[in-house]
Formats: sequence, structure tokens, C-alpha cells
Amino acid sequence: MKHWYKLICRKEDLQLKGTLNGGQSFRWTKIDDEEKWIGIFNNKVWVLKQNENEILYMVYESEKSTNMQKGFESKNEVFNDMLIDYFQLNLNLKDYYKRWSEADPIFAKAAKQFYGIRILKQEVTENIFSFICSSNNNISRITSMVNKLATFYGEKICELDGETYYSFPDVEVLARGDVEAKLRANGFGYRSKYINESAKFIMQNGGNRWFDDLKKCDYIDAKTCLMKLNGVGAKVADCICLMSLGHLEALPVDTHVYQIASKFYMPQLSTRKTVTDKIYNDIGNHFRELYGPLAGWAHTILFCADLKKFQEDS
Repeated sequence: MKHWYKLICRKEDLQLKGTLNGGQSFRWTKIDDEEKWIGIFNNKVWVLKQNENEILYMVYESEKSTNMQKGFESKNEVFNDMLIDYFQLNLNLKDYYKRWSEADPIFAKAAKQFYGIRILKQEVTENIFSFICSSNNNISRITSMVNKLATFYGEKICELDGETYYSFPDVEVLARGDVEAKLRANGFGYRSKYINESAKFIMQNGGNRWFDDLKKCDYIDAKTCLMKLNGVGAKVADCICLMSLGHLEALPVDTHVYQIASKFYMPQLSTRKTVTDKIYNDIGNHFRELYGPLAGWAHTILFCADLKKFQEDS
């Protein structure tokens, strides 16, 4: 029988809906009307539900992982540490909300409903290839593609309620010669080539060492390095910097973010028809000056507040 583990965490410090359903990760699904969520990270399947003061959760592992650790209490501590790291719960978000609200009345208004929005600290390989799939795409299709990558090339974690769950594949598997053709046959389109060629590039440049070097880079160098990958432009590189590499000043600018900027912050942009490199950087710099070193985090909250699917529930 599975146990419900417990992590003390107030709802005001972590809002699961806005965090898990706001386009950061494509591996989480709401599974009933009680705000219960199922998702995958750290090669484990997690079921989360929330009350005012706690996150209750179950964890499903592969047989190999299950046999490595014994005991309910020790597992609770290990799993709690994983959740704290994944949701970056050691960062006192209320202090930052206060600073951002004082700096920006538009943020202050959004913060009343969109409290507790966290930047997920995601595994970099999955993040890179998930956001390569995001090119000219919607969340539903991106989710489908990411799940296909895991099903085709990942390792089985477990079966649960008739569904089989898989880990995200290692980069060397995505670099195989037959990957592009299979992905094209399964609806990935031009992204098939991006995925396969990016994986090959990483393997040709050291594989795990390439990732290790990337994690040591500062923000600008990391972004430059990521943009050498096929299918990774400035916006995707900024997503990866923000959500996997700890560069919380990174601010991904897509059409949606451009509209927020031009409508509320930089009206001079309304006459521009395309987001040039200069405009992209100007928008990022505007919000970095406004919000400070965690500008990417602050703007993610505005992004969530502006998404129609959240507005419909308000």
C-alpha cells in the first residue's frame, strides 16, 4: 500500500496550479477536481495534493530505485529535500513579492491572485528538448511531444491506473541516427531535425562534460552556448537559463510577453511589427531594471496572470 508523505508548506508559499500549469514543465497533469496533480521529475512519478499548510504526496519509482532505499522516515526526508529543491522552497518568495509589488502596481494587482508562483528547478536535458518542441506550438501539443519522447526513448518507471510512465531519455539516445525519421513519422515536423541535430552536437562536444561546462557559465555565456544548438533561439535559451541553470534574471520574450510589455510598460513598442534582437534585449533589460536580479521569476508571475486559462477561473 502506498503512503502519503507530508511536506510542511503553506499554500501562500507555493500555488500548485499556477506553478505546474503555466508552461514551465510539460510533465504535469491535473487528475481530479481536488487539485491533485501527477507528474514526473528525478525519474520518479509524483502525485501531489495540497491543503493550506501541507503538500501531501505519493512517489512511484522503478523497482531498481525502490530497492536502493528503505524505511518510511528516511524516504520522507529524501523526498522532501527533492521537492524543496524542485520548487526552490528555500527562497523566501513573500519578501520578493513585497519588493516587486512596491516597484510595480501592475504586479501588485496580479500578486493578489497569483501568489506562490514558483520557478521549477528542472533537469537541463529534459528542459532543452522540451523547449525545442515548443517552437510555434501550443502547450497541449508540446506536452504530447514530450510524452512521446519519453515513451519512445526513456526508461519505464511504473504503471499506474492503466497508464505507463517513463523517464525522459538521455541525450545520447536522442543522438541516434534513426531518431529524426521516427519523430517525423510521429508528428514532430521540422522539430525532428532540431532534436536529433542538437543531441548530436552535444555528444560531439563532450556529452556530459558539455552539460557540466554549461552549468558553470554565467548567464550571458550560458545563453550564447545554448544558442549554438539547432532550434534554440534567444527565447528558448532564456527559458533554459531561467528554469534549469539558476539564472533567474533571464527573461524569455515571446509574442505574449511582447504584448504585455507594449500594453503596460513600453507603449513605444506598439508601432513595431516584429521583435528584433534589440527590442528583445530592451524588453528584458526594462524588466531587469524594474524587478532586479530575479526579473525572470517576477515576469513569470505576470505571464501566468495574463494567460486566459487562469483568467477564466478568476
